[in-house]
Order: sequence, then structure tokens, then C-alpha cells
Amino acid sequence: MIKQTASMHLTDDALLELVQRRTFSYFWDFAHTGCGLPRERDHEHYKDVVTTGGSGFGVMAIIIAVERKWISREQAVIRFLKIIAFLDKAEKHHGAFSHWLNGRTGKTIPFAKKDDGADLVETAFLFQGLLTARQYLNRKNKAEQTIRNTITRLWRQVEWSWFTRGRDVLYWHWSPRHRWAMNLRIEGYNEALITYVLAAAAPEHSISRNVYEKGWARSGAMKNGKSFYKTKLPLGPDLGGPLFFAHYSFTGLDPRGLKDAFADYEKQNKAHTAINYRYCVDNPGNYKNYGKHSWGLSACDYKRRYREHSPVKDNGTICCAAALSSLPYLPKESMAALRYFYGELKDKIWGTYGFSESYNETRKWYAASHLAINQGSIILSIENYRTGLLWRWFMKDKDVQRGLMKLGFKSPHLK
Repeated sequence: MIKQTASMHLTDDALLELVQRRTFSYFWDFAHTGCGLPRERDHEHYKDVVTTGGSGFGVMAIIIAVERKWISREQAVIRFLKIIAFLDKAEKHHGAFSHWLNGRTGKTIPFAKKDDGADLVETAFLFQGLLTARQYLNRKNKAEQTIRNTITRLWRQVEWSWFTRGRDVLYWHWSPRHRWAMNLRIEGYNEALITYVLAAAAPEHSISRNVYEKGWARSGAMKNGKSFYKTKLPLGPDLGGPLFFAHYSFTGLDPRGLKDAFADYEKQNKAHTAINYRYCVDNPGNYKNYGKHSWGLSACDYKRRYREHSPVKDNGTICCAAALSSLPYLPKESMAALRYFYGELKDKIWGTYGFSESYNETRKWYAASHLAINQGSIILSIENYRTGLLWRWFMKDKDVQRGLMKLGFKSPHLK
């Protein structure tokens, strides 16, 4: 009870501010000095590895820091100039970035044996952040104009339609050595909705609505419609899959009132989160301390491996980002998890960059690691829960609005 009391004197708002501020340190203090982008993870082996998707989240984290006055706008602009200069010169593949880049040279670092070229989903996560910054940095001074103009040039270079291979679907990877060998279609439902939104929104090389409906939505086959724990799941695999499906595409894309021919995405994300939560409370695997205060299954570290965790792939490992990034969907339950993480487990998983990746109390294992994409999901989702900041700026983008309308979406942001 002593540990629990240590967090009780903080209001919810103060605790959320503390978590965000610590998490921001990962993107600001631990950023690669050569390019200003976040490292993939805090491990010596990854000292020059910057991550494309996590960089999109890092860009949005800097906007939060300005608004919360942790840094000045001038500091942010200096960092943004460094970032966009690096991205402008970095290696690209038909305009798309690889999953990993060398923070010193800008060259592709292979993510896997055949994954040594374009990663279209990671590229989409990056541009979700860059387009948010393009809207936010709206002053007429030379520095902010330079940032906006460079982002626009990078945005126009991505050959989204080329990644269809002339078919009605987007493909995830392309390699200059292995070409289409990975042969992974981007099809629903998973974390990649933003990829189709941006591919439709692109001012050049855009995709048609047909590619979205036949490829991503699989002509309606991505629908689920079954109930789990008395909750109807509109889309995706049974029991919802890992929780990052509800987080990564929705750091900028506002799910509130977002609807298309296939789903209401606010209902989808709330249902997915509720099923994940109720599975942990039900605890069919009888794992130690699973319950109303300790829940959240997603992709994260377990021992020496990064793994996907979900109700159908569960080994007792709780991902800290899973519950914390679910604040917009299940606030009471997410705050209960936050209180447990900070009050009970603090000494085991709390540090310079906020909460570590994960823990497994059944096996008495607690991660010391931090991963950029999960750190980003935490800080951005908390901010959207508190103020809707990133949702507001991203959804203002005229290209994004055109893309959503082209695909048949409805949203309060679309007038």
C-alpha cells in the first residue's frame, strides 16, 4: 500500500502530464544527434538505427511539447529543420522510406533479409506526422515555410499507386534487390488504415476508391460482426487482435464520428479495446495479477524478442502502451492501469523515458527497454484524450480531407 499511496496524491491530469513529459524525453533527449529522429530502441546495438514510423510519432510529440511549453517553438523549428533536411537527402524507394534508416548516412538498414527497401506502412506513419507538422507550422517566416515546402515535396514524391503493381490492392514492401519477393498485401483489418487514406489523399500517384474497397476492405470480407465478451466487433480478426490496431493509424486520424461503408471507427476501436480489457479481466490463462488494474495485450518486448500479444497469442505479458494508448476509448479502465503501473510497479518499469515496454508478473520479468513506436503511441494517445491536439491538426489538412471523401468517409471534420 505504501507504493500505491505514492501515486495517489497526484491528480489524474498531473499524472498524465508526468507520463507524457517523461515519454517525450525519448524523442527529444535520446534522438539521434545526426538527424534529430528517434532511435528504434534504447540499446547500444541500435545506436544509429532510426525508425520511420516512430519518427512520424516523434514529429507529433514535438508539437505536443511546444503546446505544453516543455520546449519553445523556436527550439522545435530548429529540430524540424534538421529532421526534414535529413529526410530530404535520405534514401528512398519510389518515394517511400524503408522501415529503418541509418541516422548518420540516411541509407537503408535492412529490417529483415528481404526487407531492405520500401516499407509503405511505415512511410504512412511518417507522413501522418509530417502532414500534422505541415498544418501546425503555419507561420509565414522563412524557417516554417521551408519546413512546409520540404514536407510537401517529400509528400509528392511517394509513388503510392506504383505499389499496387497494377492490381486492386497496395503492397507493403518493395526491395531494389528482391523486388516484390515479400509479396505482402496491405489488407484489412490491421494497423494500416492510414496507408490507404494517405494513398488516396496524395496529390500525385494516388489510388482509386476501388483499390481501397477491393484491396483493403476485401470487398467487405474484413468485417467481423460477431460478439466477444458481449461486445460486437465490427471489423478484423476474432477477439480483435493486438491493440496497436486501434492506435497507430489513429494518432492523427480522428476516429470520433469517422464512418465509411464498412464501419464506424469510433465503435470499432472502443469494441476492440473493451474485448481486450475483458479478456484480461476474465484471465483464461490464469496469469498472475491480470485484471482490472493490469491489462493490455499488444506487440511489445518479451525477454529478448519483440512479439505480438493478443487474446489468441497470450503468454502473460502486459504491454504498457496497450492500456495507456487506449485512454481515448476506455478512460476509466486505462487510468486504473496507469495507477497500477505507476503506483505498484513503478520501481520495476518506470525510468528516464517513462514506462518501459512491458512486464510479465507470472514469470517475474520486467522490461528495461523502450521502443519508439510504442513510446510514441503513449504520448500521442494521451494528448488526444486530453485535448484532441493531433487529431485537430491532422484532420485540417486539405489533402487528407480530399482523400477521406474520395474513399467515402464521413467525419465531423469534413464540411
